[in-house]
Amino acid sequence: MEKVSVIGSGTMGHSIVISLTWHHHPVKVYCIDEEAVRNAKENIKAKLEVMVDNKVINDDQAKSIESMIELKTSFKETISEATFIIEAITENLEIKKEMYNKLSKFMSRKAVLASNTSGFLPSELSAEFKYPEQFIVTHFWNPAHLIPLVEIVPSGETSEETIKRAEELLKKINKKPIVMKKEIIGFIGNRLQYAMLREAQYLLDNGYADKEDIDASVTHSIGRRYPVTGPLMTADLGGLDVFSAISNYLFKELSKADYSGETIMNLVEQGQYGTKNGQGFYKWGEEASREINNRREKVLIEILKTDETEG
Repeated sequence: MEKVSVIGSGTMGHSIVISLTWHHHPVKVYCIDEEAVRNAKENIKAKLEVMVDNKVINDDQAKSIESMIELKTSFKETISEATFIIEAITENLEIKKEMYNKLSKFMSRKAVLASNTSGFLPSELSAEFKYPEQFIVTHFWNPAHLIPLVEIVPSGETSEETIKRAEELLKKINKKPIVMKKEIIGFIGNRLQYAMLREAQYLLDNGYADKEDIDASVTHSIGRRYPVTGPLMTADLGGLDVFSAISNYLFKELSKADYSGETIMNLVEQGQYGTKNGQGFYKWGEEASREINNRREKVLIEILKTDETEG
């Protein structure tokens, strides 16, 4: 069994930790300070409560999961014995590179270093890393403990053994790993997601529809199909002749923007980041934010239950 350490206890970090401990992998977690430790404990507890409430786990299992998590503020203690390290810190290239330089001084020579980056190229991330053959991207999706997919993205220097170890670990914690044939910025999922977001921003900025209707056009239509059929299978079901004909006239009309839309840029300039601070496209209070997160998790849990039944 791999000895796993997670660097970072924020939005993705603590959720990845639950994924591991839920499937009996003890984890050491590096937290930047005591406040981060407290926040991680609260976030983990809150997510486990939702899982208990929805009968995914029971109280004893929740306690067992918590008991397998060691939250530490000592960097060296967190990683010195690890054989598999998952980095889940802020999405900033230079900060990540600095972290890898620090890791190389303390990590085992045989340890795998996996980044949870949402889109940076592994070759770019590992350009100055001491052991590039042991570096790989494992991109989890938020909330990581409930979304099965993990994108495995090797660089040209990543060894086959590193790819195999990443894939084996992810399968052991009941994930659906997909290994990319070659690297590309944004990988698969985010390229698809941001293509849709670009078009949503274009429709909003140019007054074609309001935010509620744009969101509803996904949640009440194509979003209902995606748990069963992805875009290519959907095209097969609808007829490739039809989808090709529509593509031929529609593609030229789609947004070709290479920057964020006006609305979202204005919101960011005003410090309105969404649920982080109460205002984004929508207004969020603490209760509303908790409610939508719990609702989303409940739906994802029901889909997970279906996966297990069909599996």
